[in-house]
Amino acid sequence: MDLSSLKPAKGSVKKGVRLGRGQGSGRGGTSTRGHKGAKSRSGYSKKIGFEGGQMPLQRRVPKFGFKNINRVEYKGINLGTLQKLAESNNLEKIDVDTLIAAGLVNKKSKVKILGKGTLEKKLEVSAHAFSKTAVEAIEAREGTVVIL
Repeated sequence: MDLSSLKPAKGSVKKGVRLGRGQGSGRGGTSTRGHKGAKSRSGYSKKIGFEGGQMPLQRRVPKFGFKNINRVEYKGINLGTLQKLAESNNLEKIDVDTLIAAGLVNKKSKVKILGKGTLEKKLEVSAHAFSKTAVEAIEAREGTVVIL
């Protein structure tokens, strides 16, 4: 057996319908396109969002809002997550590289430490941003905060 002898299963392949081959074929004349109108013409393509002449949705609904091009997106990491990470790996210092190694953030993302959860260890945490509650909680445990 080789590739040249392969064939599709019997009955699985049908011949395509040939349009516009005379009246005797049963599909001559209008070639199943009906009579007149844009859809019967060659080269017809409907515009995106066309609703048969009705005002399209994207024109009926008013425009609003804007996209701030200067926005800085942070990946939020809670104190509870830092506590679990410090306990499991026995760490005293947590930085962005540690979080990347743990799979919590990727290399491109900026990290913000948030104050949800409790912290029981003294930690030196370095990140791009911190919430006020996170800074208070870390410093309450005599830890240090390093903003990158």
